[in-house]
Amino acid sequence: MDGKLFARLGAIVFVAVAITATAIEMTRKEEEPPVQALQPSEDTPADPLRQAQRRCQLLGEAAARDTECLRTWAETRDHFLGVAPVPAPPQPNDGR
Repeated sequence: MDGKLFARLGAIVFVAVAITATAIEMTRKEEEPPVQALQPSEDTPADPLRQAQRRCQLLGEAAARDTECLRTWAETRDHFLGVAPVPAPPQPNDGR
């Protein structure tokens, strides 16, 4: 046998195996994982920051001008970055 015959025979075997593997894979039925709806737990307390974020989300474009939303976003950013919140500056005492 010469080399060309072996090459042709190898190519035919390779194509046959590829077609068989493709046919088996296409006929196999996949099991879908059960879908569980995420529901908030009854015993977890509501997070005020999360509620403020939802409120700002519902405001849409108007949230960019809302001071409470700007404060909420700053707090969220600081929490995400791990930055300690800046303490409020002391109020000047007017001597009364």
